[in-house]
Amino acid sequence: MSFPGPSLIDFAARALTQTGTDGDAARVVAELLVEADLLGHGTHGIDLLASYVAELERGTMLGTGEPDILRDHGAIAHWDGRWLSGVRLIAQAIDTALEKASRYGLGAVSIRRAHHTACLQAYLERATQRGMMVIIASSDPRSATVAPFGGLDPVLGPDPLALGIPTHGDPILIDMSSSITTNGMVARIAATGGLLPGPWLQDNAGRPSADPKVLSASPPGSMLLAGGQDHGHKGFGMALAVEALSQGLSGHGRANAEPRWSASVFVQVIDPAAFSGLDDFADQAEALVRLCHGARPHPDFTAVRLPGERALARKRHALQHGIVLHAYTLTKLTELSRRLGLSLPQPLAR
Repeated sequence: MSFPGPSLIDFAARALTQTGTDGDAARVVAELLVEADLLGHGTHGIDLLASYVAELERGTMLGTGEPDILRDHGAIAHWDGRWLSGVRLIAQAIDTALEKASRYGLGAVSIRRAHHTACLQAYLERATQRGMMVIIASSDPRSATVAPFGGLDPVLGPDPLALGIPTHGDPILIDMSSSITTNGMVARIAATGGLLPGPWLQDNAGRPSADPKVLSASPPGSMLLAGGQDHGHKGFGMALAVEALSQGLSGHGRANAEPRWSASVFVQVIDPAAFSGLDDFADQAEALVRLCHGARPHPDFTAVRLPGERALARKRHALQHGIVLHAYTLTKLTELSRRLGLSLPQPLAR
């Protein structure tokens, strides 16, 4: 079944408002969750709504108030997120960094103690639509599901990094994890049964596995870094960089981790107009896009695709034909609607 995006946004906003989130913040979170679904990231979209509501009800996510501004000077700000929604905090940080970049050429915000940050790709057009480049690094100091390269014990998180690059046409939207897969994908497959598409995990003895149960085994296995057991040093380097940017700059990381979700985030916005100019920047980006598209495709591929191309194609299709929700997500939303006394959106007629 497919559902219209606006009705899913309205449903999510009502659920968040009913459980204690400020109206404006609830709308921002709802829009960005559904944006993830529009882009095709079903594990990091409205699928998260039920867990967010549960966190609000437990008081482990705050729905009201503003982040504490610990420092704000020139192009740089440093916030304590106070366990407010990481989704609204990143949106707010990008808006703040956009203002700073418009003035100084660069703007950056570090955040400590944010709640869950959802899909990083969903935020990128917030900057690229204004002709600016954005970088987001996010990590959870408590998360330990990824082993360092050459190790067996999980001590790192998936540690995602995202970049939005404006061009003369569609932006390049990069969203990558330091690990091959994500906690959300492993959790969904574990809950619904089945195996991962490939041996993206290793058990506690270091044997490659596609079985999500190895993460919950005793002792636990781990997710493999990007590059796998062969070239995982590349993903390892990325994970260290992400944790330095997010945990190091925010001052909240593994040295003082707390036994609850507490994301650390780094957001930087760059205004090409302050350097060679937006037209020159976009010319270079467009030339790179043309060269990549012009490369002969490998026999296993039909064409070379830039990061974000498929996601934006999915978004255009979903805006016209609706968002298809995974059965697991629909079950969770149905249970949530009954518990809160809310009506689920009506699916689109086939």
